[in-house]
Amino acid sequence: MPAEWEMNRHRAPTIDTATMPAKSPAMHFWLTPVLAAAIAATLPQTPAPRPATTHAARGLSRDAAARMLDQMAAARLQAVADEYRTQLAAKSITIGDKTLKWESKVFGTAPKGGRSLWISMHGGGNAEPAVNDQQWRNQIRLYEPAEGIYLAPRAPTDTWNLWHEGHIDPLFQRLIDAQVALNGVDPNKVYLMGYSAGGDGVWQLAPRMADRFAAAATMAGHPNESTLLPLRNLPFAIFMGGADSAYDRNKIAAQKAAEMDRLHAADPGGYVHMARIYPGLPHWMNRKDAEALPWMAQFTRNPWPKRVVWVQDDVTSDRFYWLQIPDAAAAKAGDKIVATADGQSITLTGDVPAGTSLRLSDHLLNLDRPVTVTVNGRIAYKGKVPRTAAAIQASLAERADAASAATAMLTL
Repeated sequence: MPAEWEMNRHRAPTIDTATMPAKSPAMHFWLTPVLAAAIAATLPQTPAPRPATTHAARGLSRDAAARMLDQMAAARLQAVADEYRTQLAAKSITIGDKTLKWESKVFGTAPKGGRSLWISMHGGGNAEPAVNDQQWRNQIRLYEPAEGIYLAPRAPTDTWNLWHEGHIDPLFQRLIDAQVALNGVDPNKVYLMGYSAGGDGVWQLAPRMADRFAAAATMAGHPNESTLLPLRNLPFAIFMGGADSAYDRNKIAAQKAAEMDRLHAADPGGYVHMARIYPGLPHWMNRKDAEALPWMAQFTRNPWPKRVVWVQDDVTSDRFYWLQIPDAAAAKAGDKIVATADGQSITLTGDVPAGTSLRLSDHLLNLDRPVTVTVNGRIAYKGKVPRTAAAIQASLAERADAASAATAMLTL
């Protein structure tokens, strides 16, 4: 255990005032004056330098935190709607020098806020733009869910790895937030799928963004170096033509399906999956893979699983389910954290850096009772963790996703 943890072992949970200053106007850019004042009331009045620990945060009751979350989520979604209304109308979102365009169709009916979203990635890659444009047009016509917004994005680049470069993750995060805010998508009903090079992308994106999706399916895709371990809480489907032998796709798909069988057998609460290797079919599976959609639609996302397996990809991230690390840039591909919540105890094992934060909620454990956190066999914290408006605001600022928003934050 790093020395910093041992030193902070019995200290009270803290709001990191270095990153969330009490009086910062930027912090409240999407809040009403009433909500901004509520947050300020829970924060210390004088920012504390790192790594000092502050005890001034005042806790909210469970009911008060739930009301605060509802109010702040509504304000956040309104801000996202205002920011992205024009871009959604143009079916185009830009971050830096990368632009994600899309076409979409709407199927079936759903109650307000209950729409599903199907992100369907086209094939191609490593080709002229016209070739990838044609693949995109094919993808738009390829699948029809019984209900939902079926959205086929056009990859921002024409590279071989067009769907798993580092710019895809933030573009998809914003796309999902905007669809939730403006088109009534349920954040627990977002599905990921892709064909050929799009299937390659599913193999990569599903493990590293598993906490944003309800289910995922790869069609005729190659996994390359991707790992299955982070799929513990994401139902995952594999479709492949039995005669699709290029790059050994058919053999590797069968191997991955067998690996999912072993993972599920060892951990029956996780690694839900299906696999179809269609005998005799080549790269094009004659739409047999459309059986993925009703299978996927039966699942909704659980944003608060009791067990999380987080393995960093070569595109690293700082947040996964209820875990957060201080610096994604400092993480390395292959770094692994296994986190388990059992009653009022949380256990972390693996490559857990100092400064790791637990994003907590009453959906995970009872915040009215003390919590014990053990890291690699040693107690890192024991005590209560207060619910705060600041924890809610920080979660919603990162993602307009009320279902996964923390109401308390504990930094180890």
